[in-house]
Amino acid sequence: MNRLRHLIFNNFGWKVLSLAIAVMIWALVASEPELSTFTNARLEYRNLPEDLEIVSNVVSTVSLELRGPSGALRGLGDGVRAEAVLDMSGIGPGEHTFAIGQPNVKLPRGVRLVRAFPSEVRFDFEWSREKTVPVEARFKGLGANGYTLESSTVTPPEVTIVGPVNHLAGISTVVTDPVDVSNVVGSSEFRVNAFVQDSFVRLKSPTAVVVRVVMKRK
Repeated sequence: MNRLRHLIFNNFGWKVLSLAIAVMIWALVASEPELSTFTNARLEYRNLPEDLEIVSNVVSTVSLELRGPSGALRGLGDGVRAEAVLDMSGIGPGEHTFAIGQPNVKLPRGVRLVRAFPSEVRFDFEWSREKTVPVEARFKGLGANGYTLESSTVTPPEVTIVGPVNHLAGISTVVTDPVDVSNVVGSSEFRVNAFVQDSFVRLKSPTAVVVRVVMKRK
């Protein structure tokens, strides 16, 4: 009994003050008008298998209709943001639809989701693979100085590209940035970048190649 009395009355003044402050904060929040608003949320995803790639048009944001106290809604513009997070664990190739709703939308305390636009998003997935292809040099200024191209070599002659299997199937070479040979007499070397023309496919590592040209008089 004495112990219970001690727990109750020890620092009794501070406890009463804390209770009063909590009641005041609750009263202020409770008295705030409840409003609705719309905001854009960045669409994020997690647990995408490393051997899968998204090959459909990417949806990067969704619109959310929110409801809550006016102060909490105003806070969305002060460094606090809503997020929609999709869990992609366990999926395979093909089309998959993901719902946008309360379970995967992160909101400030006191704010609730009314609806999302769109309420679902769909992505198409393919297996990710690698492929080694030759590098093809491109030239400009041929014949400008009375010389023509006798021979050319590219080092390295091949590079590794990465991407969805269906996109890799249509790629037989990668190309270089144009090499200007309009002022070359004899031989010369150029360091240029290789480029993949399919936006879904990329070089395994950024690759600069050396193009060596030998020109001869026409």
